[in-house]
Amino acid sequence: MNNETTPLLRNHAKEKLANGETVYSMTVRLVRTVDIASIAYTAGFDSIYIDMEHSSFSLEAAGQICMACNHLGVTPLVRVPGLDPALIARVMDSGAMGIIVPGVESAAQARALVRAVKHAPLGERSLAGAAPQLNYRTYPPADVVRVLDESSMVVAMIESQTGLDAVEEIAAVDGLDMVLVGANDLSVGLGIAGQMDHPKVHDAYLRVIKACQANGVSVGIGGLGGWPDLIRQYLELGAGYVSTGNDITFLSAAATQKRQQFA
Repeated sequence: MNNETTPLLRNHAKEKLANGETVYSMTVRLVRTVDIASIAYTAGFDSIYIDMEHSSFSLEAAGQICMACNHLGVTPLVRVPGLDPALIARVMDSGAMGIIVPGVESAAQARALVRAVKHAPLGERSLAGAAPQLNYRTYPPADVVRVLDESSMVVAMIESQTGLDAVEEIAAVDGLDMVLVGANDLSVGLGIAGQMDHPKVHDAYLRVIKACQANGVSVGIGGLGGWPDLIRQYLELGAGYVSTGNDITFLSAAATQKRQQFA
C-alpha cells in the first residue's frame, strides 16, 4: 500500500458506545498468551482490558494480546498502574486501543491522561511512526496522528471519595472518553468494603452517570461482576461499558463447577 492511501482504523467498542450500545468486557490478569484474544472473541466479548495494575504482566505480553485482539475486532484496553506518560506511550505504541488509569482524583490528572494518550494539539505523545494498530503500514504522519487519536480511548477510574467529589470536573475534560467506576476500591474508601448494594455505592454511580451524561462521556461499570441485577440497573440508568470480571475468577468458577459435578 502506498503512502497516499488513507489509513482505516476502527475501535469497535468506542463505536458501540457512541451508538448507545452496551459494551461487555473481560479483564485479563492471568493469561499471558494470544489465546485469550480468541477466547474473548468466541465468548462474545466486545473488549478486554489487560490489567497491568494488579498483575505481573509484561509490556511484551500485553502488546502481543493487543495485536491479536485488534485482528479479531475485540477492542484491547490496558489498565496501567498509574499516570506515567512514558509507560502509557509505550503501551499505546505496542497496540493498545486505549488506556485506563486507576484512582483519578482531579481534572488536572484527567487532562494529564489525555495528554499522555493523544498527540498534538490535544496531547503531547510522541509519534512513533509505523503503528501496530495500522499493521505497520506507512502513511503520512498527519493521517497517522488523526486516526490513532480518533480511535483511541481515554478512561479515568473513580475509586475514591476525592475522585467522586471531583467527577463533574473530571467528566468535563476535553478528550476523555469514559469514566469507569471502580466499585471495589470505592467501597473500601467509603468504609463499606464489598457492600456493592449499599446506598453510598448507588449514590456514587448516580452521581457519575449524571456528570458523564452532562458532558457526553460514557460510563463504565466496574467491580459488580457478581451483581448482575445492579449491572442491569445502571445500564438502564445510562451506563454503557461493563467490566464483567477477570480470567482468574472465570477459570476458578468453571473449575469449581466442573469438580462439583463429580462430588
